[in-house]
Amino acid sequence: MIHARQLTRTYKTRRGRETVEVTAVDGVDLDVRSGEIVGFLGPNGAGKSTTLKMLTTLLKPTSGSATVAGFDVATEPVQVRRSIGYVSQSGSASSEGRAGDEIVDHALLYGIDRPTATRRARDLLSRFDLDGVWERTGRSLSGGQRRRLDIAMGLVHEPKLIFLDEPTTGLDPQARANLWTHISALRDRLEGTVFLTTHYLDEADALCDRIFVIDHGRIIAADTPEALKSAVRGDLIELSLADPSRLGQAAERLQSLSGATELMTAETTVSARVPKAGGALPGLLRDLDADGIGLDGVEVRRPTLDDVFLALTGHSLRDETASAPELETAGV
Repeated sequence: MIHARQLTRTYKTRRGRETVEVTAVDGVDLDVRSGEIVGFLGPNGAGKSTTLKMLTTLLKPTSGSATVAGFDVATEPVQVRRSIGYVSQSGSASSEGRAGDEIVDHALLYGIDRPTATRRARDLLSRFDLDGVWERTGRSLSGGQRRRLDIAMGLVHEPKLIFLDEPTTGLDPQARANLWTHISALRDRLEGTVFLTTHYLDEADALCDRIFVIDHGRIIAADTPEALKSAVRGDLIELSLADPSRLGQAAERLQSLSGATELMTAETTVSARVPKAGGALPGLLRDLDADGIGLDGVEVRRPTLDDVFLALTGHSLRDETASAPELETAGV
């Protein structure tokens, strides 16, 4: 469904009195199969937005190639646009327009006749639990309802591939969870392919079949969420001590476990990553008890995508200072 090779985008910008060339996307390779939900993760400035704009024909590649839904993004942009749905982070529904009319008008832009557009609009509103909002304006809808309306608009021409750019940003937890259900249904019920950008690692973990991680314009990891998490060395064992003066002894016991890494101590806690921590924990607790080291608590945490991202890039996905913001429009 998406096939990209050495996709690159450079732009010129001024630094002081000099004009310099900056590479926003540096030789990206992507393969997305039909029927997948794929997550595209990266901090601000990593090249995520620029890549998305090239794949949706909003920005021309400087070099490299990409086909989307079977069409070349550089030489067949109109065919690409007719074959995909695109829901931007800011959305496209008007605050003043009626919800039903918004979907119908969007369909008319694709050359769909009004009776067909109206039938599809009513079906989509029902499918996205928006029955009864046809006459309501965008401003009267909740954040979650408006995002679902945006997605319905992106699906009215029945594309097999839909791009969702930060679809749940700004939504409350309940609205986010509700939208996750609808995004999963795009694949499970409509047999579509979803290319999803998000800053929420739990969202990518819950929804995505595979994840691509981009940093400094390059793809640095691509695999299933489980495979990426398994690459992190071990589960995290964290011990909370009743007596902080025994931290050193507890740390020695924890570090003595086979394969223990990343030992860290704080005021009353000590932690380390340990392969197969569940099997190692009973013996550790027996040893601590024999040493007379009392515990206030024990936590064992499996690796998360946040751990994966930190291991891969050295910073958090939400670290706004990790990279300079993308300036993909500069020099265009």
